[in-house]
Amino acid sequence: MVRKVKGAKMPIDDAILLNWFSYHAPVAGQAEKYEKLRAAGKTFAEIIVELTPPSADQTVAIRKVREAVMVANAAIACGGK
Repeated sequence: MVRKVKGAKMPIDDAILLNWFSYHAPVAGQAEKYEKLRAAGKTFAEIIVELTPPSADQTVAIRKVREAVMVANAAIACGGK
């Protein structure tokens, strides 16, 4: 079944949903990519904590870094689909 999502550039079908919501065991080379993204995200988060005062904005900034790392890892796991 194809579902149209307002503003989406591609229709979201059952195959896409299955890909997005399935476990993807790492294959050759992926674990290293995941680790590199996590390390870069941690470094950026440390800089944010170092340079900004504790605040709601600091918390949101860290959350966005975490989200970026998670979505980037999902892009790898899902093969860019």
